[in-house]
Amino acid sequence: MPTILGQNQYGKAENRVVKITRDGATHHIKDLNVSVSLSGDMDEVHYSGSNAHVLPTDTTKNTVYAFAKEYGIESAEQFGIHLARHFVTSQEPIQTARIRIEEYAWERIAASDANSRFIGADEVKHSFVRKGQETRLTQITYDGRSWEVVSGLKDLVVMNSTNSEFWGFVKDKYTTLPEAYDRILATQVAARWRFNWTDDEQKMPHWEKSYEQTRKHMLQAFAETYSLSLQQTLYQMGSRIINNRGEIDEVRFSLPNKHHFLVDLEPFGLKNDNEVYYAADRPYGLIEATVLRDGCTAKIPVDLTNL
Repeated sequence: MPTILGQNQYGKAENRVVKITRDGATHHIKDLNVSVSLSGDMDEVHYSGSNAHVLPTDTTKNTVYAFAKEYGIESAEQFGIHLARHFVTSQEPIQTARIRIEEYAWERIAASDANSRFIGADEVKHSFVRKGQETRLTQITYDGRSWEVVSGLKDLVVMNSTNSEFWGFVKDKYTTLPEAYDRILATQVAARWRFNWTDDEQKMPHWEKSYEQTRKHMLQAFAETYSLSLQQTLYQMGSRIINNRGEIDEVRFSLPNKHHFLVDLEPFGLKNDNEVYYAADRPYGLIEATVLRDGCTAKIPVDLTNL
């Protein structure tokens, strides 16, 4: 045979499932986009077309919805673990299951309160996050022996309106960028973090708390770092996560620098004292790096799109 089969996988992608949990008059929503990918003893379906080892992708879709009812959705990670374990342990030809999940957050709308009043801001007054825009992510991989859980988020837009500089950089004959000693620092965070939970003998992390705390430490590091470069801020964000979350060994960031340039108002006889900016969507600087716990090996793909 002049050719042989290489790596292969199959499954059902982007199964949208919304689970409503009714606690009396109080309802809770989990809104997931679940992609199932299975691999194993699948040579014959490629060589001869025999489907003897093939679990239909329609069945994997049905399993997602049935499991939402049978097990509920405590967290994206826990739901993915249930699915991955089921596919590997219930179907002999399937040796590895990879479950990718995007979670879309729904924020409860608070009732108006005539007695409510504005509460003063804390000491950090220059940091902002666009509410409800990020998408939570997780990828569960199980081969019947060990687990790999990589979670994260994308599209988290953050900004520091001061406490950022950029100067002392290399200059050549093509350099036109002026040095900045007070600038806006903004980015759209894409992050993945890898858990050190790998087998059922270990205590499983509290997935919901871990996500909330990881996000909190990431944002606090962004807000509290006096930044001389986006690279420095990235490292501080990753370090804060590693130092505060013992269940995480590796963090990978992809941070586009959402440039804000001062508008020249002199033609109009106006002075622009770091007040009016042009927000440029492209081209943009793209800063990417991995932050690791000392002694650990990087396993998250360099190109986050490979996830």
